[in-house]
This record gives sequence, structure tokens and C-alpha cells, in this order.
Amino acid sequence: MDTKNGEFLKRLRATFRIEAGEHVRAMSTFLMELEKAGETEDRAKVTENLFREAHSLKGAARSVNLAEIETLCQALEAALFSLKKRNISLDPALLDLLHQTVNCITLLVPPSETEPAKTGLKQTGELVSRLNAVAKGAPIHIKPENSLPQTVTERRLVQADTVRIPVKKLDPLLLQAEEMIYVKMAAEQRVRELQEISGMLDLCRTDEGLKTIRGRIDAATRAAEQDLRALRRMVDEHLEAMKSLIMLPVSTLVEIFPKMVRDLAHAQGKEVELIVHGAEIKIDKRILDELKDPLIHIFRNCVDHGMKKPEERAQLGKSPSGTIRLCFAAKDNRQMEISISDDGTGIDLTKVRAAAIKQGLLAAGAAQQIDSREALEFIFHSGISTSPMITDISGRGLGLAIVREKAEKLGGSVSVESRIGDGTALRLVLPMTLATFMGVLVRADESLFVLPAVNVERVLRVKKEDIKTVENRETIRLDGQVLSMARLSKTLELPVAPKPSNSAKTSHLPVIVLAYAGKRMAFMVDEVLQEQEVLVKGLGPQLESVRNIAGATILGTGKVVPVLNVADLIKSAIQTSAAPREQNVVAKAQSSTGRILVAEDSITSRTLLKNILETAGYQVATAVDGVDALTQVRSNEFDLVVLDVDMPRMNGFELTTKIRADKKLSDLPVVLVTALESREDKERGIDAGANAYIVKSSFDQSNLLAVIQKLI
Repeated sequence: MDTKNGEFLKRLRATFRIEAGEHVRAMSTFLMELEKAGETEDRAKVTENLFREAHSLKGAARSVNLAEIETLCQALEAALFSLKKRNISLDPALLDLLHQTVNCITLLVPPSETEPAKTGLKQTGELVSRLNAVAKGAPIHIKPENSLPQTVTERRLVQADTVRIPVKKLDPLLLQAEEMIYVKMAAEQRVRELQEISGMLDLCRTDEGLKTIRGRIDAATRAAEQDLRALRRMVDEHLEAMKSLIMLPVSTLVEIFPKMVRDLAHAQGKEVELIVHGAEIKIDKRILDELKDPLIHIFRNCVDHGMKKPEERAQLGKSPSGTIRLCFAAKDNRQMEISISDDGTGIDLTKVRAAAIKQGLLAAGAAQQIDSREALEFIFHSGISTSPMITDISGRGLGLAIVREKAEKLGGSVSVESRIGDGTALRLVLPMTLATFMGVLVRADESLFVLPAVNVERVLRVKKEDIKTVENRETIRLDGQVLSMARLSKTLELPVAPKPSNSAKTSHLPVIVLAYAGKRMAFMVDEVLQEQEVLVKGLGPQLESVRNIAGATILGTGKVVPVLNVADLIKSAIQTSAAPREQNVVAKAQSSTGRILVAEDSITSRTLLKNILETAGYQVATAVDGVDALTQVRSNEFDLVVLDVDMPRMNGFELTTKIRADKKLSDLPVVLVTALESREDKERGIDAGANAYIVKSSFDQSNLLAVIQKLI
């Protein structure tokens, strides 16, 4: 059994090594971009990308028990979080520190299957301490980069690529097979052109020479048609054969997850089993590579948010052990459905609405006006979390935002259903391959666009008089329901083109109904041309974030046509109805202000906390024990309290309970900073009503300022 587990861990670490190389390369690229970015939105975007890469790598490292990488990523997260919130400024010293951190992470990644990773590096502890100190606003002391050999780092980054060589040898072959589609499409175009010429010659039958030409053209047309049939068969068979080489069973991805879920649950005193169905289904390896991070984030959310401890589940009439089901099912030859469901407690929509209001995504007055489906959509926004306490596992509201972004990047969608007490189910619909798909070619003004056929619910023609205006928005009635409608040219902000003189005589207008992630919207176009096979090409890193555009394709005529991103398109069309950010949220994001009470019986710890918070711009009062603190919170106004647990006269647990029991103080945020680090003590903190629990022994690894910024 030990040998089997050892082999299993070896396979997992081999997979991690590849993934870690990708994350490290991405972080290195983003750091270079960060150096060039000025005080613009670009800097915020690059910082967010860096933060997400560190977050994902941290979770992957935890799943294979590489604690040093996990710890270093956690500290890196803390520093980047403070940079995001503008608690610290970006300067050369900070950039050097971030570069050294990424280099150290590279050294900690196992270089090969046979060579173990380095552990116990002196630099790791130093970097963790420095990063956490920086996150709290401490000045940076520049240390020489040569403590981490740059040449080794560069060599290891290259070696990470070589691991993929056996599979990457197939990728060019697949791309070559895909390019043959252009030849097939060009041949189809030649046939159409010859047919058109032949039709034109019908007008000239009386001329003997033209009849001879017609005969030759007819013969050429028949030959071209025969060649096209042969070429179509050859291209299709070759492409399918190449696809089969790169189609891998889902089991190659999911074998890591049951152990990961078990370990995560046990660390929290929970019992959770992951059951997988449909692991034999084969999908594009490129899709598999992109699925790992989203699924990890979903499982962490299921365990941390949805699952209770055995005794709590028993009180709710549930079995002591929770169950998560991961199901893969092929919808057709082009799409698959992935469902992740749990039998946990479900999502508390009251907390979701409150988090959305705090983030400025929802106006307070509109919170109760949105239905449950609309409220659930907020869980996919960055920064939205219903976690009662901020820890290294949860509370930052990042995971599900990554899930949606990844699904949309792959040309798919994600939706969620949840009922309090019954659990939550997420549903991802993704393509089974990234090679080709069916698209609908449409014209808006004088421009051509392709819409993915999978998102096209219906094509119809609508009478002008059937278009009604409701609340300043054009609508049509379809199947007894009122459907919002937008003009594609206006949504894409195309330049206004002059209409033909006879355009006003058109009584019916072409409309295409699009569906994505539970949303439906009609778009008026000037013409719906045809459905055809599409090979989509990316726009490159310079244009990958262009709104409304997913890529481009080449028609048989040689014309390059944009492929539209349906998710973006619907968002752009309804953007005017988005809720404005509330002024108080914006103000809080721009400055660290507020009045904080620190209760700590140790004068050294009390002084340290006071200095950290005052340096960050907060007004700080102090108390020497629990009774003193209770007296002060009842007689003065505070925005947050930081409490030690082990205090004389009244400990932190008792004080937190009394604060929660007081109607005037029940909403006051409480952060416990304590030497008590057992799971039972953390549970007592949660039960008492604390908002965050920070252990003193790992205080340098905490993110105190970021926690406070989030809570007040």
C-alpha cells in the first residue's frame, strides 16, 4: 500500500512540476510588465494577474504537500494584496523582492522526476519574513539577488518546457491538420465561383465559342467537385485521427482530486468524499490543462463553505460524511457538461447580497429587488466571499471569479444552483476540443462576424411593428416572453454606414437569439448568411483582451472575420443597467482610515500592533484586558477590535461573545490575534463570532492589514 501511495504521489508531483513551471513563467512575465507599467489601470491589472497566479500555485503546492512553496506563495499573496489595495507603493526595492521570491519558488520546484526538490532553503524563511513585513507597511531592505543563483533559475524554467516535449510533438501535427481546413474551404469557394460563371454563360448559348468554353467550364466544375469530395474526406479523416491522439481520458486529470478533497476536509475536522462519474470520457488535452485550476477552486469552496463538521451535519439530519459528486457527460460530439454538486448547506443569499453591497456591485436599496438567480451571479465576481472568517484557505473571494473567467476563455459557460440546507450544484458546459466548431456567419452594416452556433438559440425575421420599447430598451415577444433586443452594429460600436435607399421598404428584419449562462438576448443584424465550420485563431497577447472578440477565422474567400465572444456581447448590451458603485465603498478603497481598539495584556505585543496599525493610517486605542476592552467599546465608537484570546479577567472568546450579544455592538468586526493555534481554538473563535483568526506563531505569515481593510 505504501509503495502504491508513493507511486501515486510521484505522478502527482510530476503533474505539479509542469503546472508550477507554467505559473512561474507567467509570474516572471507579469513582473516584467509591472516594471514597465505606469500609474495606470495597467498596473492594477498586472498586479491582479500576479496575485491570481500566486493563489493558484499555492493551492497546487498544498495538494502535493510542498509546504515551503505554499508558505512562500501565501506570503507573496499578502504583499500583492497590500499592493492591490494601495497600502504599499511599488518601488524598485519591492520589485527586486518580488523577483527574488519567484526565483526562490523556481528553486523549490522539483527539477525532474528523479531529482527531489530542494527544501529548507535559508532564503525561503528570509523571503517570507520580508514579504509579510512589507505587507504590513514595513520598509524594504534591499538584499543582493546573488543569494539566489539566476543561472539555475533560468535553466530550470527551460527544463520545465522539456517535460512536455512528448506531447508537444503532437501539437504541431494537429495544427497542420487544422490548417488544411483552409484548403478545403478554398476548394469549396472555387467550386461556387465556377458554378456562378457557368450560370452566367447561360446568357450566351448562341455563340459556338462560348458553348465550347461552357463545356470546358462544366468539365472543370465536375472535376473540382470530385476533388473537393476527396479533399473533404481526406481532411476530415486526418483531422479526426489527429484529434484522437490528443484526446485524453478525464481520469488523467481527476486522479489528484479525491486525495486533495480528503486532506482539505481532514484539516478542518470534516469528513468529505469525492465521487467521480464519467472519468472515461475523452476530451482535448488542451481543455484538460485549463480545467485543473477551476476545479481545484470549486472543490475548496465546496469543502470550506458548504460542508459542516460531522456533528453539525447530524444535527441537520444529514449523514456525518459529506459527499461531492463530479460528473462528466458528453452532450454531443462537440460539447461536454461538467457538474459539481455537494450535499452541504447551500449558499446564503443574504450574505451574498451583503458582500455585493460592500464591494459596490449592488446598491443597498436594490438588494431585495433582485431574485435568487440574479443574486447567485454575484458569487462569480472577484472579491465576493461569504466566508465568516478570513484565513489562508478562504475569505478573499477569488476562486469562483477564476472559474468563470476560465470557462469563458475556453468558449464555455458556468451556472450555479443552490438551496439553503440542500447543497449547491455548479454546471460547466465546455467544448470537447479546441480545434473547430460550427459558426453562424452574419453581417452587421458592411462587416462580417461569426457567432458560435452553440450559443445561437434561434434565427428569425421580425416585423418592424413587433419591436416594442420597454424602459428605453427595444424588445420583442418570443414564445410568450418579452426578450430584450440590441442592434449588433450598435453593441459593437461600428461606425454608422449609410443605408441603401430601399432599406426602408424592408418589412421584416433578421434577428438572431443568443443564449449564454442562463441569459437570453436578441440581436438585430442586417443579414444571416450561413452556418459553416470555423477554425478560430487567437489574436495574440496584444489583443487577447479586446472586448466582444474571441478570435478570428479565415473564410474560403481569404477574408479574415472576427469571431464574437457571446458572453462579452451580452454584457456589453446590458451594461447600461449595471448598478453604480456606492461612494462610501470607493472612499474606503482609496484610504486606510478608521478607529481600532487593540486589547492585549502583553505590552510588547500591544505596542507592536499599535505601531503597525497607526503606520497604516488607523486611529488606535488600547486596552490591557477583556474587561477594559468591553468598557471602552461600550463607551466609544470603534470600526474594528483586535483581541488577544488569553487575557486576564475576561478572555478574547468571552469578550467576542459579549460583543455579539450586545445589540449596539453585534456588527462590530472582531479579529482574534492569539498564540492558540489548534483547530478546536479556531472553532471556538468562529462559534464566538470572530471575523478573522490570526495565529501569533505565524504572525509574520499573516495578512493583518489586508484583513482589516476587507472588514472595515
